Amino acid sequence: MKEAIAELGPYLVLILVGFLPNEVWRLVGLLTARGLSEDSELVVWSRTVATALLAGVIAKLILFSSGELAGVPLAVRIGAAAFAFAVYLIVKRSVFAGVLAGEAALLIGGYLFAH
Repeated sequence: MKEAIAELGPYLVLILVGFLPNEVWRLVGLLTARGLSEDSELVVWSRTVATALLAGVIAKLILFSSGELAGVPLAVRIGAAAFAFAVYLIVKRSVFAGVLAGEAALLIGGYLFAH
């Protein structure tokens, strides 16, 4: 029994420290925003901040890659992001289509042009 708990320990810590606090704040945000109009200044500001944070994370992943992604040439990473955005716009702003196209472009470009 102690071995099973020892093996599950890191996962329990991850759930308690990483997952649950995040879910609490998501629930608070959901309950707080329930009565707000989508055009309210607070909602527009929150959407703007979330978009800026996401853009920053994507830029960091593209420009300052680590691990296996660092082995893919910068031009391929930028090209894959541009291709993903173009597909997103062409396919009626489909996030799924954009992500799928960007991933495919990154994999193909990485395979063809990696060191």
